[in-house]
Amino acid sequence: MNLALANIRKSKSAHISLFIFILVAALLLNIGLMVITQINPFFDHKVEQLNDPHVTIIMNEAGFNPTYEEFLADYSGVTETETEEIVMMNIATFHFGNSELTSTVAIFNAENNRTIGPLKLIEKLNTSSENDIYLPFSFKTNGGYELGDIFTITYQNKDYDYRIAGFLETTIMGTTNIGIMKFMLPEASYHTLTDNLDDQAKGMIISALMKDKTQSSKVLSDFSNEFPQSIVGESTSYIWGLDIELVKNVSTLTINIIATILVIFAAIIVLVSLIVIRFRISNSIEDGMTNIGTLKAIGYTSGQILSSIILQFSLIALIASIVGVALSYGLMPFIGGILSSLSGLVWVQSFDGIMNLISIFLVMLSVVVTILSAFRVRKISPVAALRGGIQTHSFRKNHFPLDKAKGGLHVLLAIKSMLANAKQNMMILVIIIALTFASLFSMVLYYNIASDKTAFVNLFGSEPANVLIAVKPDIDTSELLRDIEQMNHVRKVNIFDLMTTKIDGQTVYTNITDRYDRLENNIVYEGRQPKYENEISISWVVSNQINKGIGDTVEVEYGAETKKYLVTGLSQSIGNLGQVAALTMEGMQQLQTDYQGTTLYAYLDGISNKDFIKRVEGQYGDNIADTLDIDENIETQTGMYTAAVFAVMVMVLAITVLVVVMILYLVIKTMIIKRKKEFGVMKAIGYTTIQLMNQISISFLPVIITGVAIGGVLGYFFTNPMLSLLLSSAGVKRLDFIVHLPTILMLCVGILILAYLVSMLVSRRIKKISAYGLITE
Repeated sequence: MNLALANIRKSKSAHISLFIFILVAALLLNIGLMVITQINPFFDHKVEQLNDPHVTIIMNEAGFNPTYEEFLADYSGVTETETEEIVMMNIATFHFGNSELTSTVAIFNAENNRTIGPLKLIEKLNTSSENDIYLPFSFKTNGGYELGDIFTITYQNKDYDYRIAGFLETTIMGTTNIGIMKFMLPEASYHTLTDNLDDQAKGMIISALMKDKTQSSKVLSDFSNEFPQSIVGESTSYIWGLDIELVKNVSTLTINIIATILVIFAAIIVLVSLIVIRFRISNSIEDGMTNIGTLKAIGYTSGQILSSIILQFSLIALIASIVGVALSYGLMPFIGGILSSLSGLVWVQSFDGIMNLISIFLVMLSVVVTILSAFRVRKISPVAALRGGIQTHSFRKNHFPLDKAKGGLHVLLAIKSMLANAKQNMMILVIIIALTFASLFSMVLYYNIASDKTAFVNLFGSEPANVLIAVKPDIDTSELLRDIEQMNHVRKVNIFDLMTTKIDGQTVYTNITDRYDRLENNIVYEGRQPKYENEISISWVVSNQINKGIGDTVEVEYGAETKKYLVTGLSQSIGNLGQVAALTMEGMQQLQTDYQGTTLYAYLDGISNKDFIKRVEGQYGDNIADTLDIDENIETQTGMYTAAVFAVMVMVLAITVLVVVMILYLVIKTMIIKRKKEFGVMKAIGYTTIQLMNQISISFLPVIITGVAIGGVLGYFFTNPMLSLLLSSAGVKRLDFIVHLPTILMLCVGILILAYLVSMLVSRRIKKISAYGLITE
């Protein structure tokens, strides 16, 4: 213990930097592991705590059938059902974050005596008024609202103003990424609203609880098969189903990705720490060779000296791990804020002793394995140690002899210094590669979510049109399409519907359009989209479920009809848990002869979406049920992902800067101490401090340039495969995120400039070295 403490005191700054590395690694690892292991139990606990429904089926009042409730009540495993009236706004618009969001809205009577999904307010006003409204918690975390703010809902070109009287917590319809949101009104306000709306807005909701909520998807699937309906539907008849497993997967997907990134980055920091420990052990043995010889000569055994080295680094690793784990709880409110914004639920971090011990154990295990490199102490004899470790006369080859080699003197001296410290430079190379790759990974992720969203939006299977137009029933959709396509600034118009069908017994969400080659998001990654009435493409998730692929025949059921189709392609999509397929219009008409499509997607040029919506509603308002600004909707819905990924990116970049600074500080300081006499002599013969500083900086530049280049190339080619692996459970097989070359180059140049500046600043220690000081020491 005395030897270990003496060694720590001897090089405080080096051990402090190592302490910080291990602390950061333990902190990130503990946060990542706690989030990954707790997010699913947290969501399940919230469902139980709020008594939220496991299955929710929403429909308009005209389309309600008592047999729907009977089907659920009689279903095996369903323990409780509840039916109530709601206001259903199919396409409502309201301000959310920095833009307008259009979404389906289900408005409940807050004073109804319900047992499933009762009103649970997180915070509320002490006073009440006749126009109060209760909104999901995500409106505070992401929407930019506070208690008492005015909230306006625009529905069927009419504004409804309310005062936010409270924020409610709900798992089933609380975020923008589900497609439907749950609001609640006091009874008086609720009845006032229903009196002002037509029958189209009168809706019904059936909620069900189950013994085993993991079977909720099967219940909804069986319900859809029993009562098949269009998901987009006609304005007079629709059924909207949600199950808790689908909602959980959608809500936790991004959270799990962020947590996984933290764990991966923690692993990189652990790797950096291990390399630094190995470097420190090697240096301490070389620098303390004479001391080791002296200790052995006076009777210390190799085991005792080795124990002091193991204790020295184990002590630092243990204390740093414990402090890192403790500090992770201080950072959890910040992480909890991100999780709350993504899930719309209040994240309360509980103490997780088992995960804390696992984090400490993993870090300690890695450190102890690395410390085993100190076993070389056993092979050093006292005589050899007292001679400074020299066993025999062995002189290395003189690369770049100054009298023969061509080039500037300072450059040659820098290269000779680089070659003389090959092991140290390999350490720096590996660290720079890892840090550059991690930084690029987070930067690419952020660029595709915050800047160019095309690839990110395409993951959800969304078609990147500008405006959606819902067509009224009994209107000739094809004729309306041709009319709108003739309008100025309209590039093209497509029919694009979503239906629920059954493929070989599996419920699948099926896209319908007349020509897939006119779509701009081709989600098929192998084979092709269907062209003819007997063809279909299916996602790889569905392909795995039914064990069929390209060239096989599948049976598709819709209502009472069943037809066979040839699989022509495999697709991918995060939307609907990847359970998607695609049929042509003619293919769908085999299952429903009078099918003509209900939704048009318009692609615009040279006109704003809002101006086009006004124009198309003015010309064809009688034929249109609703319109939707797709661009603005996507901007609003991706806003919460942008904030979360930005926070992760900033954290990764900040830690990258910290590690680069500390590694160069540690290495350059060690070098200056080792070469103190050499630098003193060089100063005595006329070298200036700035010349020597440049020599040191130049000696590191080739290593750093190589590390940044390799890390950049790895980031360029392997970011998409790694992200595909992370998202594979959500339905992604191939990812085409934009790897923006200018951004990559800027980051790489930034790391190079940072490394050069740090090396120059740390090298200023040479200023204190003088020939006179060396003589008088």
